[in-house]
Amino acid sequence: MTKHVLILAANGQIARLVEHRILTEAAFQDVELTLFLRNASRLNTLQDDPRVTLIDGDITDAAAVSAAMVGQDLVFVAVVDHDQQNRLTKNVIAGMQANHVDRVLFTNVLGLYDEVPGEFGRWNLEMIDAGMAPARRSDQLLADSGLDYTTLRLPWLNDRDINYTVTTKDQPYDGVSGSRASVADVVLQIIADPTRYSRDSIGMADPTTAGNDRPVY
Repeated sequence: MTKHVLILAANGQIARLVEHRILTEAAFQDVELTLFLRNASRLNTLQDDPRVTLIDGDITDAAAVSAAMVGQDLVFVAVVDHDQQNRLTKNVIAGMQANHVDRVLFTNVLGLYDEVPGEFGRWNLEMIDAGMAPARRSDQLLADSGLDYTTLRLPWLNDRDINYTVTTKDQPYDGVSGSRASVADVVLQIIADPTRYSRDSIGMADPTTAGNDRPVY
């Protein structure tokens, strides 16, 4: 049975990795993609693929986001909501509720629950600074929405190979950095089996970077 996946902010590096694997791996041949981004021409190489629909739109445009939700089975929000009014999160929730779409994966930052220990945790909060408050509100809005959500708390990113440990909300974050390919792999696991990490907030990082005071690139 065909599975319809909407990716918002579809030109991001992790989003592009997810899209490439979906369109090239046999395990995802039943997945059709709707790719929503500002300036859809940036993904013109995909416009002739029969499994891809490109939508040129802004995630702060509630009507455009809602229209993109029609007929979707799962939504992947490939950008962190640092907007002080949380328009991104509110638009996604409203659009999903209006169109009876239940499953959402929403990108966020590590440190939402002070789950990152030590000097790195202190530094991480300092670096994210004012962006942490809307990130935390985004996570809480999702938790309160009634949707089948997964918050993806991303590590500081690099371009190494896939190697990661997943931690849940009540566990210390295991590592400081992780690869974009690893994050994409987590997203793809959930697309393959949407029951994974249901109504949860997960972190993913390279466990070999645990104990570092700064990101590993």
